[in-house]
Amino acid sequence: MDPNGTAFPVQLYIYDLSRGMARQLSPIMLGKQLDGIWHTSIVVYGEEFFFGGVGISSCPPGGTMLGPPDTVVELGNTEVTEEIFMDYLSSLGETTYRGERYRLFEHNCNTFTNEVAQFLTGKKIPSYITDLPSEVLSTPFGQVLRPILDSIHIAPPGGNVINSHNNHS
Repeated sequence: MDPNGTAFPVQLYIYDLSRGMARQLSPIMLGKQLDGIWHTSIVVYGEEFFFGGVGISSCPPGGTMLGPPDTVVELGNTEVTEEIFMDYLSSLGETTYRGERYRLFEHNCNTFTNEVAQFLTGKKIPSYITDLPSEVLSTPFGQVLRPILDSIHIAPPGGNVINSHNNHS
């Protein structure tokens, strides 16, 4: 923890990857209303951190191809220093959150963001985000689409890979 007692703000950036299409098409395709297909990231220490098919990445806030977030949620403050946080991310990037471990429904950007939010603030991200995969898979159409969707690895362009395991340059 920071010996000076400094607190750093922690934000959750929420992006709708469907750009509003989920809200329009989900009742027809799934038989239930979904407000979005959510990608999330954590913003702390002036950087945006997220997980995708290449592993853990960072960029300036709003610096991916997704542009500015649709919603920003203030998660509170953390006293965890940037150095401790980067060590934590490096450890996650070498184990739990390597790029090849990405799974659209079970182990994705929202799983990562939820874990990091709890590490920094003790708070989880909103359940409407973490519950989305099970909502989709609970529908007949979701079950039909699962094999196709399981092969998708989302990695918003514009970030720098954090863990050296996947950074071969």
